[in-house]
Amino acid sequence: MGFPGTWMTRSESMVYRVVPKCACSTIGQILYFSDHGEFFDGDIHDATTGLHKWALEDSQARIEANVKNHASYAFTCVRNPYTRILSSFFDKICGIQRNGRRYRGKLVPMLTQKYGIQVGGDDGRQEFDQIQSFRRFLLFARDTIRWKRPMEPDIHWSSMSGHISTFIVNGGTYDKIFWTEKFNDGMQAVLDAVDTPHPVDLKTIPRFNESESHGPRRAHPVEDYFDDLSMHLVYEIYKRDFNLFRYDFENPSNKMPTGEIDLDEVHAKLGE
Repeated sequence: MGFPGTWMTRSESMVYRVVPKCACSTIGQILYFSDHGEFFDGDIHDATTGLHKWALEDSQARIEANVKNHASYAFTCVRNPYTRILSSFFDKICGIQRNGRRYRGKLVPMLTQKYGIQVGGDDGRQEFDQIQSFRRFLLFARDTIRWKRPMEPDIHWSSMSGHISTFIVNGGTYDKIFWTEKFNDGMQAVLDAVDTPHPVDLKTIPRFNESESHGPRRAHPVEDYFDDLSMHLVYEIYKRDFNLFRYDFENPSNKMPTGEIDLDEVHAKLGE
């Protein structure tokens, strides 16, 4: 299986396991900048040069050798499951993607037909009942993750634990897992632990939120989208994420972690 979703700087200063919807655009650009002294011109996910990526065949042998030997500092980043699944809905389901089309072609028409989900019209800009549609999307996300129907789960709403575990199961070891909610502290700890060809000043690094303009803006506080049933569904899908990464399941309005991540526990439970 190798190391899907793994990026590494060309200088091999650090290795990053991408977790979708967890500041991955900003982190990717920081990796790129740390090697080249400039940002990639465009969405870092489109870059085919300047970074080693597992998706690039020429990079695989180097990534595999590095990770299995733990030759570089390896890290990843996580996010509150409530805000992550909300972000996935507004970006991937309601939003028009950067190619000018809907995400995954026929996905949205299928959701409209089978789950009654509305997305704000053809351009995603019209008024619609965001709370009702999001709760119906949660049913769909649960169906894909639990039963793999009507499709396989998408990387943007499959669990963070699932992404993170592939790195461990195939022979990798994390030196750091930090939270998007404390991004500067976590990313600074990574940068402090490595030597890079170009220094990175986090205070001057912009946030590369490539999905920000894709869809409608969230019209309500996070907690308004989650009634008792929705919270139950979210916990069913993301129980390991809440527990391992120390997020508050009981209170959707509290996006902050409630304790420290235990790396030994993560490696033990996700390496099984």
